[in-house]
Amino acid sequence: MTPIRSNQSLKSIFGITLMAAALGLTACSTSPDTDPDVQARQDSMKNWGDAMGVMGDMAKAPDTFDADVFKEQAAFLAEDASTPWSHFENQESMGNATEAVWTNPEGFTAEAEKFQQVTTDLNAAAQTAASMDDVKPAFGEVGATCKSCHTDFKAETN
Repeated sequence: MTPIRSNQSLKSIFGITLMAAALGLTACSTSPDTDPDVQARQDSMKNWGDAMGVMGDMAKAPDTFDADVFKEQAAFLAEDASTPWSHFENQESMGNATEAVWTNPEGFTAEAEKFQQVTTDLNAAAQTAASMDDVKPAFGEVGATCKSCHTDFKAETN
């Protein structure tokens, strides 16, 4: 294994993860006078993006890995992972969600459940992590799940 390939793979995994976290920061955002359901899910996903950003900074600079901080952020994600989904019940509260949230509820539910599972897995890995290498695969899965959900269920924004 050459260090260059390893660094490129790491950068690629975490680039995708950080992009997904950035999408989380803008997920379901609308105007300041938003519907309460849209605001609730926007707030939750912004908080997820903030947590992913903290962990992503450690991923970009593994020598800054702080097990306690990472564990705290992973625990937050796992605990909050079920929060926003009930705020997608009213189709009138569309925000930046696509019609697919309501026309493909099975697919949307599957994505929500997958996110909850991968955040649980990340939290479990974080509990005993001594380095970024210990959580890297689980962290990548969380970012990939954010991205896959946004692909079908979040409208493009300018």
